[in-house]
Amino acid sequence: PRVSLRLGTSAASVDPATRTVVLTTGEELSYDELVLATGSAPFVPPVPGHDLEGTFVYRTIEDLEAIRDAAAGATVGAVIGGGLLGLEAANALRQLGVETHVVEMNPRLMSAQVDDAGGRILAGHVEKLGLTIHTSKATERIEGDGRVTGLTFASGETVPLEMVVFSAGVRPRDQLARAAGIAVAERGGVLVDEQLRSSADHVWAIGECAAPAGRMYGLVAPGYTMAEIVVDALLDGAGTFTGADMSTKLKLLGVDVASFGDAHGTTADSVDLVFSDAVAGVYKKLVISDDGKHLLGGVLVGDASAYGLLRAMVSSHMELPANPEELILPASSGASAVALPAEAVVCSCNTVTKGEIEGAVDGGCDSAACVTTCTQAGATCGSCKPQVKKIVEDYFTSQGVVVDRSLCEHFSMTRAELFDVVLVHGYRSFDEIVQAHGRGRGCDICKPVVASVLASQLNGHVLAQDNRPLQDTNDAFLANIQRNGTYSVVPRIAGGEITPEKLIVIGEVARDFGLYTKITGGQRIDMFGARMEQLPAIWKRLVDAGFESGHAYGKALRTVKSCVGSTWCRYGVQDSVAMAIALELRYRGLRAPHKLKGGVSG
Repeated sequence: PRVSLRLGTSAASVDPATRTVVLTTGEELSYDELVLATGSAPFVPPVPGHDLEGTFVYRTIEDLEAIRDAAAGATVGAVIGGGLLGLEAANALRQLGVETHVVEMNPRLMSAQVDDAGGRILAGHVEKLGLTIHTSKATERIEGDGRVTGLTFASGETVPLEMVVFSAGVRPRDQLARAAGIAVAERGGVLVDEQLRSSADHVWAIGECAAPAGRMYGLVAPGYTMAEIVVDALLDGAGTFTGADMSTKLKLLGVDVASFGDAHGTTADSVDLVFSDAVAGVYKKLVISDDGKHLLGGVLVGDASAYGLLRAMVSSHMELPANPEELILPASSGASAVALPAEAVVCSCNTVTKGEIEGAVDGGCDSAACVTTCTQAGATCGSCKPQVKKIVEDYFTSQGVVVDRSLCEHFSMTRAELFDVVLVHGYRSFDEIVQAHGRGRGCDICKPVVASVLASQLNGHVLAQDNRPLQDTNDAFLANIQRNGTYSVVPRIAGGEITPEKLIVIGEVARDFGLYTKITGGQRIDMFGARMEQLPAIWKRLVDAGFESGHAYGKALRTVKSCVGSTWCRYGVQDSVAMAIALELRYRGLRAPHKLKGGVSG
């Protein structure tokens, strides 16, 4: 066979002179060409106490299971490392109910991706979630006698805790190469040339164990590119690896963060164009060439919606518009759209241009999904998928083709059209609707839409037997899922009137379950950060105190707020509170095509 898969074993040694690999089972394999793709391993700083019970790395499923088990008996934990994985690990600890500290040696979080100003905005977002940030802090030792009891910084400050997660980067797994006498880079990794050849004949290296020009790349896209170049070279091709696009876009702890190109402005004489809104938690920076004509890179925190366009502008070297600030200003400020040229690279993972995407449409593709299949645009990291979809739809429109606005693959109509169909025919169940006007069994898009339409028109119980499978988790759990996967709970406080006893209950629930509380504009109290498994216990206590759901998650009447009216206000002319309470209790639970809010002035 062309491929022979060996499981349950690993390579023990490599001998480039005899072109053989010896496995841990003792079996010896010969090769014509050998590709090392051994990846990397988590780096654990060699501080005293790093191997105590209660210390973990954040890498494999087994690591996560161990962290989950330890968190069940811990109250305070720390993550050492404030990079991408470090913040993900911190969020995991927080969601497990552990008070979490993040320790970072650099002066800001995600130092490789964002600058100082962006780091401050990001830190603000993270701290609002209840995490404690320690930047510019070096860990001197992990305290404990057999088991972790605390963390001591080089400054002498100590944080009492029960568990520590190391997320301080990775190191290449280059032991096989070192033992075989193959050259490695100063900071680790198999040293390779532009075609990924090592210092040993017939031995190549790709991915995180390789160090082209002495640098290790810790992202998946460069690894894919290296693999393609090695295959090309083995077939006598001339492909070379001269570097990789390290652009990154992700949602971290519910916050959009992106960096692309020369994000830190290292290019000589480059200038920065910055938009910052500390109130909204948004920071955008463009790095521009000294002549003001080209975009070199940038940082986006809080709003990364322009990432696809901006990254494509960098990769295609297209000229900036006359007013480049319009690229990062909020949409309401009158920012204008910028058209990409055909040669602009939209998908840097697979080097797909706008012209190739439009060519795929000309060749018969009728959707963004088809374009992805044909061109691989958006098939790797997925960050360019919105841009691909927009290019496809804009191209259809320019060609006079009607763009498909179907609700989903199961219904060839819009939401508004579906609403009218149900109204006209009087359907009462999802099965009736899909049999008459759809196809298949439905999906996570059309089922909640149909549930909302039926609830609006029939006003039946949304969790009745036939309706429950259509609802999303919000209705099922009487809570509103948030961007980080936790839920917010909003008990109804009709007209904003509440007794001291009920206020105390809300405070005690928030305290006991570690929830963030905020008084909403609808004159009630929102409790954030509840985990799914906590919701039954939270609602048990609230219901016992006389509360009910405020439907803050539904397309329903949310609240009717009021001023204090004639009872208390010396200018009041009517009992506005009583009217607001009567209206809210009269129409609570009423479902509609959109959420409803009201107010009574007295």
